[in-house]
Parts: sequence; structure tokens; C-alpha cells
Amino acid sequence: MQRRQESLDAVKVRTLPVQVAAHLTRRIVGGGFEAGRAPSELDITQEFGVSRVVARETLKILASLDIVDVAQGRRVVVRPRAEWDYLSPLLIEWLPPEIVDELLQELHQMRALLEPELAAMAAAAVTDETLERLEGEIDRMAALEADPEAYLEVDHEFHMEICRAADNRILDRIMYSARWLGTASRRVTNEAPAGLRRATAQHRKIYEALVARDPEGARAAMREHLSNNYSTLLAEKKQRNKRR
Repeated sequence: MQRRQESLDAVKVRTLPVQVAAHLTRRIVGGGFEAGRAPSELDITQEFGVSRVVARETLKILASLDIVDVAQGRRVVVRPRAEWDYLSPLLIEWLPPEIVDELLQELHQMRALLEPELAAMAAAAVTDETLERLEGEIDRMAALEADPEAYLEVDHEFHMEICRAADNRILDRIMYSARWLGTASRRVTNEAPAGLRRATAQHRKIYEALVARDPEGARAAMREHLSNNYSTLLAEKKQRNKRR
């Protein structure tokens, strides 16, 4: 699956401003500029040999990700890293693996805070129609245990279905906004030996608590599932570090 993903990434077509923005972001992360300073529109045109339009679009991309601010007088400054838009798939793609690993651990903290309560809320309000869809997703998971890439899409939809059943639009948007990091996390945990078979069993346990309209049982089942995922995430990270 990893080779397949690398192949897909290799053929992605990026516009010139996105390519330049990616290069500059990596340099900023690597300490390639003076503290707080970022290249101006003129700097970009001179260094990369691009037009002013491309340079302007590059800065717009960086600003949209909260990486830089274009101050009065066209001075460009780097924003504090804690304020960058880490929910953007572009930024996740540009960051080094060690920072992505940190973000995946922080994602788990967020999910551990929210998802058990979402499961409990869903158990109290879930409809028969939602339960039918969840049952279908469990069946699809079981059929896709040999295809991690297809599995993760069904896995994501299962969790979003529970979020929608909780009927809180703000929480729904928070969960949806984190989907790119969630996909990255699932790609790691789905690679573990027998990981998908265990994941299907854990999702079924959550589903059964929802069928029983048991908020406490749903909360506990979701908490157990996320805890197991986190253990797998840490174990896979340890293995990757050994191979480096």
C-alpha cells in the first residue's frame, strides 16, 4: 500500500505558486530564514525566476495557511508555528515526518476528548436508518480487510456517521476538518499486522452499543478503540524510527 501511495503522490500536478509555497514552507520549518522573516514578493521573483503574479499567489497561499502575514509596506513576517493551519492537507503534505508524527499524537488527544462523548450522544439519539447504514459499513469493513486504502474511507465514514447522529453541527465540522490528519493516522494504524481485523471487531463493538441505545457502553467502546489505535500508532512510530 505504501508503494501505491508513493506512486499516487508522484503524479500529483501542482501549480507553480503551490510548488514555490511548498519549498518556502520547508525552508521556514528548517530554519532557512532569519527569525520572524519571510521572503517578500520581490525576493520570490528574483530567487525563483517567476512572475510577480506567481509570487503574489505564493504569498496568498502561505497567508491562507496562517504561515505568514503580509504587513504594511509589503513586509512579510512568519507567524508563530502554533498558529499555522495544521488541518490543511497542503501543509500536512509539506511538513517533515517527525512533525507529522507529533500532529498525529495531538490528533489522538483531540479524538479521545471528543469521540467517546459523540458516541454516547449518538447512542441516545440514533435512528434505525443510521443504524442500518452503520451495519452496512461494518459489513464493508469486513470485506475490505485486505485493502487498507479502501478500508480507511469506510472507517472514516463510520465515525462521521456517529458524529452526525450526535446532531451537533459544530462538533461535526470539527471532526470533518480533521479528516486529512485522520486519514494519515489510519494509514499508519491500518498497516499493523492484523490491524484491520482488530479494527473491524472494535467498530462492531461500538455499533452494538449504539444498537442497544447504551450511551455508557458506546462511550467505553469508543474510548477502547481509540486507545488501541494510539498504542498501534506509537508502536509503528517506534518501528519506523528503528529503520531510519
